[in-house]
Amino acid sequence: MRTPDRDRRRFALAALCAALIIALAVPSAAALNATYLVLPNGTSYAASVDLADASNYMFADTGILGENVPITVTNVTLVADNGTPVDFNWTKQWSAPSLITFPKGNYTVAYIAPLRDNHLQGNYLTPYNVNVTLPDVYDVRNPLLAGLSLGANVTRFPDNSTQVTWNKTTSFDLRFYDQGREDLLYMFAEFMIILAVILLMPFLLMRKPPQV
Repeated sequence: MRTPDRDRRRFALAALCAALIIALAVPSAAALNATYLVLPNGTSYAASVDLADASNYMFADTGILGENVPITVTNVTLVADNGTPVDFNWTKQWSAPSLITFPKGNYTVAYIAPLRDNHLQGNYLTPYNVNVTLPDVYDVRNPLLAGLSLGANVTRFPDNSTQVTWNKTTSFDLRFYDQGREDLLYMFAEFMIILAVILLMPFLLMRKPPQV
């Protein structure tokens, strides 16, 4: 006996509602974590990046046009989510970023990479919670010297170290500065004020007083 069209529509609607309820009941996957520590010399940083269901990781920076730029890394380690170190294989091609491969799974990769011009950035295929720590010799609070991409949260600690975080982001960009650069900025501002006074002084002296 053939099922009436009305009954089939009711069954399809009930199945659709049940699927929607199940989808809403399952919580969305939490963002992964990426942690960066700028080393005191300001020329390198230590990174720790979570990987989910991954079988490779590329060591690359982002170029001006968004292309992958190779970076030289050291002290590379790969740890499974149970804390066990995992072996990996290197793949290196001329002018292309280095790549490590490993059995598919969840890991944390750690490494040390060079840093140029007090600039740190990252791009991800999925949302990440990003945490960047700066030692006490660096700062990001002066907008004339620093640069922070949207969504940044800045915390200054009593020991003068700085923490910058982004929640569930697929990219971040950070520029920081040291005390020397801030002192140069203030010296330049003072020089410009003095120069402006010198240039305006003859004009002010030549002005005739208003006639009564």
